[in-house]
This record gives sequence, C-alpha cells and structure tokens, in this order.
Amino acid sequence: MIGNRITYRTADGVRIPGTWRHAFIRNGSYFLTDLFIYADGLIDCWGLVTIEEFEEKLRTGWVATTLPDGAEVSAHDLAHWKFSEPRSWLTPELLVAEVRDTIDQLNRRPDSTGRCLAAVDAFLADRTAENRAAAHTAFLAIPVSQRRYALGDMDSKDWPLRVLVAGPGGQTYLPSDPPVSQEAYDRALAYFEERARWSTERHTRVPSDGPAAPHAPAVQLYHSCPTKPVADPGRLGLRNDYPAPITVGEVVYPSVAHAYWALSVAQPEVRSAITAADTAAAVRKLAAGTPRHEGWEHIRTAVMTSLLRAKYDQHPELAEILLATDDATMIYDDMDSAFWGDNAGRGRNWTGRLLELVRSELHMQRNGIPGL
Repeated sequence: MIGNRITYRTADGVRIPGTWRHAFIRNGSYFLTDLFIYADGLIDCWGLVTIEEFEEKLRTGWVATTLPDGAEVSAHDLAHWKFSEPRSWLTPELLVAEVRDTIDQLNRRPDSTGRCLAAVDAFLADRTAENRAAAHTAFLAIPVSQRRYALGDMDSKDWPLRVLVAGPGGQTYLPSDPPVSQEAYDRALAYFEERARWSTERHTRVPSDGPAAPHAPAVQLYHSCPTKPVADPGRLGLRNDYPAPITVGEVVYPSVAHAYWALSVAQPEVRSAITAADTAAAVRKLAAGTPRHEGWEHIRTAVMTSLLRAKYDQHPELAEILLATDDATMIYDDMDSAFWGDNAGRGRNWTGRLLELVRSELHMQRNGIPGL
C-alpha cells in the first residue's frame, strides 16, 4: 500500500515514480533500511535489481525476512542493538507478492486485490461454481498481509469476502473461522449487494471541480538561447529569454530575462548594463557578480509573475501560443537554475508553474468571468 510514500528516480531524463518500505539487508550484520520500488519494475536494495534478481536477493538472504537470535542490527547510524527471540511476519514469498502488487499500483494497473474484486464481480453476475472457484483462487492470491484491506472497510475487514468465496459449507483461509453457514453466506451476499448500490450512487455524483490531471500532453520548453525574434517562433516564444521587449514602468527591457535580472540587482549602474546587454547569457553573467536586492529570494516569484503577465499582455501573438497549450503541464528547462527549471526532474520548475498560472488568467479574461 503506497499511501503518501511517493518518490522517484531519474533515468535518461525520465522521471520514474516509486515508493518505499522498510526492510532488513544483511551485509555482514543486519541493517534496517528502506527498500525502494519503482514503476519500471526495478527495486533498489542497495543496488537496482529486477524483480527476478530481487527474488534471488531474498533466497540468498541479502534481503532478510527472518533474523537469528542475537543478530546485530543498526538503523541509519541512529541506533545499534541485538535481537532476542525475534519473530517476523514476513516470508520471502509474501514480500515478493507485496512488491509485485506495489509495481502494479505504481503503474495504475489492477493489483491482486483489483483482480480479486473483478473475479468477485464476475461471480456475482453469474453465480456458478466455476466463477466462485475463480474468485476464491484470486482471493488467496492477495498477500495475506493485505487481505483485510481488500474491501477498504475496516469495520467488516475481509469477512464478507472470505465467506463469499468459500461458499455455504466451505472453510475460509482462517482456521479459527467455523464452516460457512447459509445464514453467514446470505449476510455476505447482502453486503455485496449493498456495496454495489453504494458504488452506483458514488459514480453518479457530479465532481465538484474539473479533472485533477491535464488532458493535454505535457509541453517541454527546452533550454535555448534565442537572440533574434522570428516571424513564427512557436513555443520558442514562451522562453523567458526570447527577445520580446516588455515595458515595466518607464523602462523597456529586451526580454523577460533582461527585466528579471535587472530588477534583481541592487546597483543602478549594473541594472542599466543588464538592460543594454545583447543576450540573456550576458545578462546572467553581469547579474551573477553583483549583490541582489535584500530579501530577493522572498519576492522573486512575485516579480517573475508580474513580468510574465506583462509579456503576454503586451504581445498578444505570444499569448495565443501560450493559450494553444491548453491545460498541459509546462516543463521549463533552465540549466542555470534548479529553482526556475525542471531540469529532468531535479529542479522546482517555477517558470513552468507560473506559465500555467498566467495561461489560466488569459483563459479567464477570454471567457469574461464577471467580477474579476
């Protein structure tokens, strides 16, 4: 179960989503550490391995699911201790099953729980012995540590599910359960019928807002150094260093980049030199060796927002290019700044975020939202 444990690694400039869980690794002594699992099926257990190689790591004990009495363990240099009468709830088979489920979840594919619930739906639609057997097999394929969560109901846990797939007179996977009576089976059926009604009602509700994710493909604005305006710049015109002059107060700056760096410096003579510089590269070089305004890091996003608004207000043709990106995620590369650029997932992409904000404001103006 991933929950809020979301991370990623970058491979060839592509962000691979992942998550993590605790595990013991035996490298001489034992270490309590994090096992990272990624959507492309690789697992980091102090080295990236495939799922098949991970099974071998379990077989050889590199990833440990049991610990011997007296085993010495440390955790991230925080503590060191010895085990006395250790007990583990994991087995190698169970850990592999949980990892496989996690990879399915990261890829938004049905995991073992999803496959089980689909088999249960098939049985409820056509209640044959074959369909119940298929549902029973699918239920037992869920890692035993996850079965109680299968229905997402912490009051009933998996009771309706294990009773339904066992059938009248059958035995559940829990030895402590009595044989399934007809009354218990009927209660389980009633539970699923009520669950289907809840699901239908939930799906007919109208969302309070639009989609959470954009439907347009992401737009990548690669790092570039344009020096002259062109007749049809396309998305190059969305770069901050594209030569689209903007007027701020009484000063005309050759580009957003010129304006941003000029406003960032404290010395007026350097500001004038930046404004007159031929290229954005020269602008950065001039600004780099000059003190910033005090507290610049606290106001820079507000300054950039104002400059982007000015650019697209004063250049309607470029505003049309920005509007044409629809609701796409804007990924802005800036090899000189991990704050403004995405930089293959290693930066904060603030330019991309602010372009999306200004684009939304342009859409708002075009649609004439009253009172704003």
